[in-house]
Amino acid sequence: MPPKAFISFVGFVLLMAATWCPLLRPLGLFNWDLYDLNKPYGMVVLLVSVVGIACTVLKQYKPARVTAWSALILVVLVYVAAQLKVHNAFSFIPFKGLAAALTRSIKFKWGWYLLFVGPLLSVIANPRSRNFYKPEDPLPEQTL
Repeated sequence: MPPKAFISFVGFVLLMAATWCPLLRPLGLFNWDLYDLNKPYGMVVLLVSVVGIACTVLKQYKPARVTAWSALILVVLVYVAAQLKVHNAFSFIPFKGLAAALTRSIKFKWGWYLLFVGPLLSVIANPRSRNFYKPEDPLPEQTL
């Protein structure tokens, strides 16, 4: 396995591990991972990471590149959704000061770093597929 493919593999493994890391801590009571935020979305991210690992191990670099980009897009979307959800979670409270205090009590945790680093490593380090002939390679013989 080339070094770039190994780094891409590590990125997909980090993405898989990050789905179980704490992402939000609402009101200081407990930690939420990606499955607590949105279980179907967490399963999709997990499936994308498994497909990326399989493509990297099987040296299918084009599908692995597409998987890495789709994983990065999914992570950005879940981050935007979490930001919007946190800022609108207590909008039903008529007292603005109390709503702002409760919103500030929801903390983003360190799992977001892993969730972003995994796809970024996979996107940056994904090797290009080499499906072309080098000038020093002889052309394949044609048979009739």
